[in-house]
Amino acid sequence: MKSCIAWLLALSMGLAEEPLPNTKIEALPRSAALPTDTPAKVALGRLLFFDPILSATRDIACATCHHPQHGWADGRPTPLGVHATGIGPTRQLVKNAEFMSLRRNTPTILNVAFNGIESDKPFDPAQAPMFWDNRMQSLEAQALAPIRQREEMRGDACSEVEAVPLMIERLKAIPEYVKLFATEITSERVAQAIAAYERTLITPDTPFDRFMRGDESAMSREQQHGMEVFQKAGCVLCHNGPMLSDFKLHAIGLGDSTSQRHEFRTPTLRNLKHTAPYFHHGGNLSLEEVLFFYDRLMDQAAETLEGGDTSTLPPLDPLLRKMNMLPEDHAPIAAFLEALNSDDYDQTTPPRVPSGLPVPGGQATHENH
Repeated sequence: MKSCIAWLLALSMGLAEEPLPNTKIEALPRSAALPTDTPAKVALGRLLFFDPILSATRDIACATCHHPQHGWADGRPTPLGVHATGIGPTRQLVKNAEFMSLRRNTPTILNVAFNGIESDKPFDPAQAPMFWDNRMQSLEAQALAPIRQREEMRGDACSEVEAVPLMIERLKAIPEYVKLFATEITSERVAQAIAAYERTLITPDTPFDRFMRGDESAMSREQQHGMEVFQKAGCVLCHNGPMLSDFKLHAIGLGDSTSQRHEFRTPTLRNLKHTAPYFHHGGNLSLEEVLFFYDRLMDQAAETLEGGDTSTLPPLDPLLRKMNMLPEDHAPIAAFLEALNSDDYDQTTPPRVPSGLPVPGGQATHENH
């Protein structure tokens, strides 16, 4: 009893360390679908996702910033929302537009249906954390957020309170949507349809997933060695579970004008080949840059976490003290990360949408099957 009390006292004083996280890594489930995700609902969600009619300005769809041509992200450091043209890195503001790019990098929606999944714990999609700061839970809640945001899909066409009700009115004025919904069009049903579609955009059959399910030939020897190095270096302290993310907020020395705490969610390491640039600010263009960033971070962590001068530096996560990534670990880790990539995901776009507005990326259908 005395030792327990002493440990609790030490923990309260910052002298004892918290238990280490579950560092298991494992394959994704083969499906993210819910029992209510009917083919009709998924098809409706697909059309809504690509239709600019959801935006108050009628010039941007969900797919504008989450496009299959760019790994279901946008390939930009930070996205441009309303009053811009094009998709991907070439997207630019229209003439005389005063809107600036958003502050945070566009995460891919590949596997976003698995956000919050952890090893050895029940998974509740209704509690799935969304955005870089985990400020919302569930795909359904997230689906309507950009519609309300001025810089994303609202502009100055209406107020934040009016954005979703006016979107519903626009959908009700389109006979094809009235037929497809086959019931009253509500914001809840719009969100449910979009979420059902997003739950189909998964990559559960990467070389890593096949290896973890027992196919020893799915990963090369180099990739298997890289996985061991990845674990030994301590990367799994945060990048764990089926998504290679603990979905917790961590401070790794990167600032943001919107967050004084400098903490952001651990991003998934899946499909990094398709989703550059990296970090919440999109400031690192390659995996090599990311690995060198962690090299420098190791030096910073050693200084600030071991009693050095912290007066001019942002706070760092104590877990960094447990990391031990060496320069010679870069190549093996990069080889392992390659095993988390997959080209086998839906890369199609609908040839048209019910509103008749232009489909982001043009009318062509892009497919890789």
